[in-house]
Amino acid sequence: MKNEASSSHSREESVVSDWGRQRSSCGYCKSSGRTSISHGLLAYGLTVNDYQDLLDRGWRRSGCSLYKPEMERTCCPSYTIRLKASDFVPSKEQLRVYRRMQRFLDGKLEGRKPNELAENPSASKNTDSSNHHTGSSSAGNESFSCGNKGKNKVEEFMLHLSDQIDKLVLRYIKSGEFPPGIQLPKAEVKKVTHAKRKLSVEGSEDLLYSSNIAFQIEATLRRKQSAENIQQSQMPGQSSEENDLTPKGIAEKLACALNKLPNISGLSIRACNGHINFYSAAKDVSLDGDVQIVAHPEESGSGSKSAKKSSEHPQGKKRKLEIRLKRSSFDPEEYALYRRYQIKVHNDPSDRVTKSRYRRFLVDTPLLFVSPSADAMVPPCGFGSFHQQYIIDGKLVAVGVIDILPQCLSSKYLFWDPDYAFLSLGKYSALQEIGWVKENEAYCASLQYYYLGYYIHSCSKMRYKAAYHPSELLCPLRYQWVPFHLARPLLDKQKYVILSDITNSQDGESSQSCIPESVIEQQHDDIRQEDSNDIPIEDKEMIEIESESSDDELDPETSGLGSAAVDNGDLTNILIGERGSRLRYKDLQRAFGNYLETQLHSYQRVVGLELSERMVYSLG
Repeated sequence: MKNEASSSHSREESVVSDWGRQRSSCGYCKSSGRTSISHGLLAYGLTVNDYQDLLDRGWRRSGCSLYKPEMERTCCPSYTIRLKASDFVPSKEQLRVYRRMQRFLDGKLEGRKPNELAENPSASKNTDSSNHHTGSSSAGNESFSCGNKGKNKVEEFMLHLSDQIDKLVLRYIKSGEFPPGIQLPKAEVKKVTHAKRKLSVEGSEDLLYSSNIAFQIEATLRRKQSAENIQQSQMPGQSSEENDLTPKGIAEKLACALNKLPNISGLSIRACNGHINFYSAAKDVSLDGDVQIVAHPEESGSGSKSAKKSSEHPQGKKRKLEIRLKRSSFDPEEYALYRRYQIKVHNDPSDRVTKSRYRRFLVDTPLLFVSPSADAMVPPCGFGSFHQQYIIDGKLVAVGVIDILPQCLSSKYLFWDPDYAFLSLGKYSALQEIGWVKENEAYCASLQYYYLGYYIHSCSKMRYKAAYHPSELLCPLRYQWVPFHLARPLLDKQKYVILSDITNSQDGESSQSCIPESVIEQQHDDIRQEDSNDIPIEDKEMIEIESESSDDELDPETSGLGSAAVDNGDLTNILIGERGSRLRYKDLQRAFGNYLETQLHSYQRVVGLELSERMVYSLG
């Protein structure tokens, strides 16, 4: 792989020593024996490019220790899982997490236990993934499902408009104007903030609400057609336009029908570039007339009517969320939060949650920092290991431990304040990290992926990672990426699978549109069943810390490395480090003989030919 970091970084080097095979008890299946088997390295220094390549061969790091599961031998095969951020499609549950946080920040939600936040599924609405970062302060229909007394009339009306759209969609399905047999998404009408409102040409109408349901319907129809390989004239982007099943055509059809409904008054409804927009016929909307439902209480002025509205719906004090990215270092406040999290959430004995363990696991890093550059190759924060702090009103409530590399953000661990468990901070931080990758691709074109660590299909607590859709799993033999929806049926049958054996004519990068809706829904159903207590979602790599403390033994056996043993390779150019010198193995071969050669074959098989000739194999 070409060096993608800055030119100054190219002079740095990776230095590792080989620990060979390690056995330990398994924190996933809780087996009584030492059934977890991996190959280990100790990294004294590691370039971000080399670590990126190691990730793409199934390695992970815990502090300065690197490990790679021996997939055919270990009890719980661990598949590297990643997501292309630009393709991310948030689920309804993930969107609810965003809205819940926004309601909390707006002062409309106080701290409650998770079971007090149970929402009525029938009231939840799907929203467009491009809008979920904005966090509408109205919180949409979620206010209804939480059973609040004194419902906001604006929200009532938005729900009413959404229901009217849903009824029209059902009518078109029954009449055959929309294809039958497809479960189309529910509509959500959203309030347009004052800053985004636009007057019409005449200047007499004010844009109040909007819905992007036409885009969601078109995307669902397109996915269904692709999944079934429908070979007929109605193909996406071609004759679908003739059938008015483009977002523009769908929006125009729905807007025309909405304008004819007798139970929507005081509004002008028009389609605009695929959006359904709802306009008020008057600039100043009164709270007294027939159209009082479409008023915006917080923007209706300071008169007595507005005051009355506020007294009926008292608003809590707004909160401020800050997300700060800092380079990995020991921080007493972070350690105090980590200690509280481990003891309260994971029930760790207090004497095991020490500063030294915390430093070794989450602070120490072998990654060599790369400073930001202006050449579109390094993001503004640089490359390396970081702690992402989540601070609400000056209080540290969560810390995400991440590595930022040339091609990805690799998420390692998250710890959070147990008092804020109701906010699902693990899910929220994952969504923020995905968003961060999207934003920073503008500064570093190669930075496109979000790595979630290991996916372990045999461990139900680790299946939540597949909820971030559409994800890919790394083949443990050929190191090719395979879409999760193709890999899952095989993993349901056996733990260890050579994923690249799946015969598939699809291009992996375009497989997002080819995934059947039934598969997506089944994945989300599994997640909801497995994560009822909401704790596994937040843990990310919680098992790593348990494995780290196990009494690992160094197994001198290095032959038969299973899936890693593709071929023996040429050892002559392996880079050897001894007493500060850097030599190729061919220059030392006579001195060490077969003893070192056996170890080097093992090393080369697990890191690959290119890395074995690039990283320094330290002899001490």
